[in-house]
Amino acid sequence: MASQRLKRSIRRVLTAGAVTAVVSLSPMPALADPTTSPPPPKTASEALKQYQELTKQTEIVNEDLQQAKEDLKQRQTDLTKANGDLAKAKTMLQDAGRRENEFRGQVDQLAGASFEGARFNQLSALFTGTNAQDFLDRASALNVLASGNAKVLEGLQGAVNEAEQGRNLTADAQRRAATAKTTAQNLVNQITQKKKALITQVNKIRDAYSRLSGTDRDTLNGGNFDPSYFIPPPGAAGVAMQTALAQIGDPYVWGATGPDSFDCSGLMLYSYGKAGITLPRTSRSQYSVGTPVSRDQLQPGDLLFFGSSPATIHHVAMYIGDGKMVHASTTGVPVKIAVFERSDFVGAKRVA
Repeated sequence: MASQRLKRSIRRVLTAGAVTAVVSLSPMPALADPTTSPPPPKTASEALKQYQELTKQTEIVNEDLQQAKEDLKQRQTDLTKANGDLAKAKTMLQDAGRRENEFRGQVDQLAGASFEGARFNQLSALFTGTNAQDFLDRASALNVLASGNAKVLEGLQGAVNEAEQGRNLTADAQRRAATAKTTAQNLVNQITQKKKALITQVNKIRDAYSRLSGTDRDTLNGGNFDPSYFIPPPGAAGVAMQTALAQIGDPYVWGATGPDSFDCSGLMLYSYGKAGITLPRTSRSQYSVGTPVSRDQLQPGDLLFFGSSPATIHHVAMYIGDGKMVHASTTGVPVKIAVFERSDFVGAKRVA
């Protein structure tokens, strides 16, 4: 019974280790390099175009940074799991080793007894019986002894096999722990570089914003859209939409998830969180959940994603009806309602 429990424990940890190993060895995201400073714009239209391009570049850097942070959390979880598996494997290896030693001792006793003649020849033992019943009793007893010997040998073989599995499991857990630790440290280093790149990009975009005309700034800050005009649907999508609209005017802050400042995916995370739905942290990860929706089937509460492809998504907004969306767009611009007319639209997802 103890042997079966040990085998089941080994199988469970081996299975969990295989899953963790797959996660631990998944490729890290490609992180973009900071761009060089653009030349000063000559006209107001050039200034607006430059600002919009810098906004896109900064969104990509921020998305890479947030994704790297999420990957780091997973790698740290992998490391904790691998260390836990290692501790379990060592315990099982010790238990298997103890059982192996116990069975080896019993086998040694059997072998020694046979060599010294203590275990007499089966036929001679049978023929010393005084009558038929005595013969049968002796035969039965010898069969029991033979069966016991077989069980001892079987137990030894099982313990040897389990000890070998325990050694393999220990080695695998040690390897996974080392891999997860190295990967996590690499991500920490890349996050540090990404933070520096993001600071550089934010400074560029602030500089570009300062060059914009008053008219362009007013346009970026949002038109005269009345939030009460947009009617939220029933259910979780409606709660999320009401929450997002209630944040209009809150500042955009890179990496913020509320309650008083947001980046684009942070606003979606916060809004749907209030509706009881947990979304992934980044816009690229948010695109991986929900049901795809075509542009002509959009409903209020649907998420809108922007980029050159699904792999390069760098912005997310929420559709609120009548061709409009609410989003946290970029630094210097608060959460606002905007017209849904961007050319880099990738797709939409319905999450409620």
